Amino acid sequence: MKELKWAIIGPGAIASEFAQTVHAHGRKIYGVGSRSLERAHVFADKHSIDKAYGNYDDLLNDPSIDVVYLATPHSNHYSYLLKCLEYGKHVLCEKAITVSSRQFDPVLRFAKQKGLIVAEAMTIYHMPLYQKLKEVVESGAIGEVKMVNVTFGSLKPYEVTSRFFNMDLAGGALLDIGTYALSFARFFLKSQPNEILTTVKPFETGVDEQSGIILKNPDDQMGVITLTMRAKLPKRGIVTGDKGYITVDNFPRADKATITYPDGRVERIEAGNTAKAMVYEYDYMNAVVNAEIEEQTIPLTDGVMKIMTNVRDQWGIRYPFE
Repeated sequence: MKELKWAIIGPGAIASEFAQTVHAHGRKIYGVGSRSLERAHVFADKHSIDKAYGNYDDLLNDPSIDVVYLATPHSNHYSYLLKCLEYGKHVLCEKAITVSSRQFDPVLRFAKQKGLIVAEAMTIYHMPLYQKLKEVVESGAIGEVKMVNVTFGSLKPYEVTSRFFNMDLAGGALLDIGTYALSFARFFLKSQPNEILTTVKPFETGVDEQSGIILKNPDDQMGVITLTMRAKLPKRGIVTGDKGYITVDNFPRADKATITYPDGRVERIEAGNTAKAMVYEYDYMNAVVNAEIEEQTIPLTDGVMKIMTNVRDQWGIRYPFE
């Protein structure tokens, strides 16, 4: 396997976690780019990164870089994704990969045209637990899947100027935590939902503060999603069939789950390691770029983006830059 050279664009908190995690598990980040050379050097020194760039063009002009981890705010993912692809770089992009299908569709087309890989850093798609749970479902252990229920409440401080509530930065629950909840639901649904009902309570800045979303697909499976940014809810996903149900707590990076059967028996399922969530993403991207495995997550990412676009269109919420 060719050793790929990785670089980070957007040296913020999530990028710091990514660099620290992969480095702790023997992986390497080659470069980091920021709009401030000083900030890039500070980040590089902290995470044992070889190269620091004072602007993104210099980083992207480096022919030795193979893969970019894009960790800027999702409000500008679209423009940076296109720029990375234009320079011939594969991209692992933090969630939400774009703010709408209207942005994501041209990214997919351009990536295909350039023969490059774009993937979303959605932990659910890469945690070993979910591959094991998929096998459990396909084995018929919980019978025919009927419903998926997901709750996620993130109690953010009341700060109207924070990015979470900022329309200019595409704030709101849907694109911040809803992308996790919908990715969980879409992962276990056989097919893409074709019926979507939703209601929303906006925050005073205009972003979505809390919402309910009901999904139904052509297989008559349903999903029920509950989101809030101003109240605490468990990060819990439940997949229910006619012979039992799976419960996954702290589902975004889960390494354990339970199966509960009608007679009261509870079976524990474990796989992977929560602490290695970002390592699994890194390794997956390396394997795909090196053509060791086929990319399998983009159809799910695309499906989730279509749901979120439909939901936000129903709400009538548009960001100023759209």
